[in-house]
Amino acid sequence: MTDADTRLLDVLIQDPIRAAMENGKDVSSRAGVHPASAVRLARRLGFKGYPEFRGFLQSSLTEGGGDFENPAARMAARLVKAESDGLLASVLDSEIAALQQARNSVSDADIRAFSTSLRDSRRIFVFGRGHFAALSSLIALRLNRSGYEAVDLGSQMHQLTEMLSTLSAQDVVWLLAFRRAPPLLQEVREIAAQRGAKTLAVTDVGGTRIDPAPHHQILVSRGDPGESQSLVVPMTIANAVILDLASIDDGRSIKSLSEFKTFRATSGLATG
Repeated sequence: MTDADTRLLDVLIQDPIRAAMENGKDVSSRAGVHPASAVRLARRLGFKGYPEFRGFLQSSLTEGGGDFENPAARMAARLVKAESDGLLASVLDSEIAALQQARNSVSDADIRAFSTSLRDSRRIFVFGRGHFAALSSLIALRLNRSGYEAVDLGSQMHQLTEMLSTLSAQDVVWLLAFRRAPPLLQEVREIAAQRGAKTLAVTDVGGTRIDPAPHHQILVSRGDPGESQSLVVPMTIANAVILDLASIDDGRSIKSLSEFKTFRATSGLATG
């Protein structure tokens, strides 16, 4: 191989994600060689030209060759897939596909197991980290408005020890984890087990491991590798659980929501 080939390969290997996004001129510029060098390298490797070589790099990225634990790889793969159909259409197609997978993999019985556990609990502790901190907050908010004592543990990090010290066998811990369970979430699960609290979990079908295993677990995909990783899917599962809860709690949710609406309208407080 020529010196130009070596310099080009060094650039490609150092940042394969960026290489899959750039054209031959950009890669050559970073390698400090003539643009024609990228074309010659691609042909030496068996491709008709650099565009075909770049297509191979992109295919490797989007079909599993990339490290999808790397957020940059996930973002690059989504951008590659969006090039042909358009960005919004690509995201919508990915969301629809993920929701359809959820329809096929989650049953009404799965939802009922969650809602029954919530109905029969004294208190509900919801815990999610990262992107799922926002969903944990929303779940706790909706449960409180439905007349259940719910705590978003993620918003109580400064008092996490104090909150968990009050766990009992009458309580439920609802965990949210995708790709992998963060160490802190695993610690919460272990404390729940020690205290005898029932544990629910919504996790990825990819094998998110929580030990001990939750009492009830819904496994659902947020999207294939390289696809947009849906936040709509776990939110839809949560919405279904809370709606089903209202159907089995003898009017508790409906009564509480009605009382909350009246209070909000008459209190003069600015609430969301």
